[in-house]
Amino acid sequence: MSVVLSILLGALVVLVITAATGYFVAQEFGFMAVDRSRLKVRAAQGDTGAQRALGITNRTSFMLSGAQLGITVTGLLVGYVADPLIGSGIGRLLGGVGVPTGVGIATGVVLALLFSTVVQMVFGELFPKNLAIARPEPIARRLALSTGIYLRLFGWIIRLFDQAAILLLKAVRIEPVEDVQHAATPRDLEHIVKESRVSGDLPAELSTLLDRTLDFHGRTAGHAMIPRPQVTSVEGGDPVSRVVDLMALGHSRFPVLGEDVDDILGVICLRDVLALGDVDLDRIPVAKVSRPALLVPISLPLPGALDRLREAEDEFACVVDEYGGLAGVLTTEDIAEELVGEIADEHDPEEAGEVHAGEDGSWLLPGAVHVDEVERLLGHDLPHGDYETIGGLIISRLRRLPEPGDSMDVELPRHPGAHDDEPVRTIRLSVRSVDRHVPATVRLELYEAPVSPDADRDRANGREVNA
Repeated sequence: MSVVLSILLGALVVLVITAATGYFVAQEFGFMAVDRSRLKVRAAQGDTGAQRALGITNRTSFMLSGAQLGITVTGLLVGYVADPLIGSGIGRLLGGVGVPTGVGIATGVVLALLFSTVVQMVFGELFPKNLAIARPEPIARRLALSTGIYLRLFGWIIRLFDQAAILLLKAVRIEPVEDVQHAATPRDLEHIVKESRVSGDLPAELSTLLDRTLDFHGRTAGHAMIPRPQVTSVEGGDPVSRVVDLMALGHSRFPVLGEDVDDILGVICLRDVLALGDVDLDRIPVAKVSRPALLVPISLPLPGALDRLREAEDEFACVVDEYGGLAGVLTTEDIAEELVGEIADEHDPEEAGEVHAGEDGSWLLPGAVHVDEVERLLGHDLPHGDYETIGGLIISRLRRLPEPGDSMDVELPRHPGAHDDEPVRTIRLSVRSVDRHVPATVRLELYEAPVSPDADRDRANGREVNA
């Protein structure tokens, strides 16, 4: 009877120590997985548990060291008690039924280790880990007080081991850090926005706005500018009266050019003309009243371009390419459109830049629409290359200037992790009209085709058929 009680006592001790292991595992994963922003909100509302948990997450490395110490010690204790209490008891029981002593002891040790290992893995490691990952916030808040007490009581030994590890890291020239970065990367946020849009948690308009906001910091002045062929300019020798005539068409600012299209003399705007008063505008050259132009490089990121416009207290900048020529102009409205989409006003041509959806599922869109806007329209990535617009994609694939009636099929890249049996998505681009030798309007159709061996072979060989 005493042998059975010894085995039961050993099992009970193993379970108690395993519960302690689970406590430290829940600490480790709970404080690592918790959303700090939600804790900050709760802490600001006066939640004491959230305030304590937030304080512990600010010392992530120290907390992890404490949890690892607890897991290690409890794991050793399980091994220490499993053999004498459970293994020896099982060995004596087997000896009482005629099993040789050596075989009974070996069997008892194996069974004791097997029992303690299964209990430790299931109840001490996997269960608390999955629980903490599934419910990180309540776990972190409930464990915060006891974790703080534990770290204060055993902080001296945790620091001792921590310092030893830090010295080893420094010996191999690695700088240790106290905290772990919890910020999501822009790519992570893009996936979150996309999944929320597909699941219906985010309205389409809001998800598009968030997607544009994430892309904004990676865009340059060259992406948002009005390209030079679409810019109305005046020459320095023109009379101011010509500027007045052009302003009647809806524009209020014009770049002033000198001897050629790349010789930027300055900028003239409506208030410069109004400041002249009641004078003969036909006798005053534009160059005399123009102001210095704000110049920005074509590669300048949009946040930097916006800062330059604010510093200059201006709304108009001339974009200069790497060769020193005028690449286009950039306004605060162009920058805003990168966030909210096309902004229409009373001076814009009717239906300019609009995308029209057909009843057959196709779209009619301007050739100057940016590739990223078409990607948002389709909900699928397009092939990337040395072009900004859908018209540029067509020219890149044709390898010549397009003509009305040109049509081509472009296979869309597959999503990472896509299955081999997923249908191949293809867009058909048809040039409807041409302006200045480039596509003005384009018809776009999206269709799917089942995967065929020939298509697989063509993809493997890098071939694409253009009709």
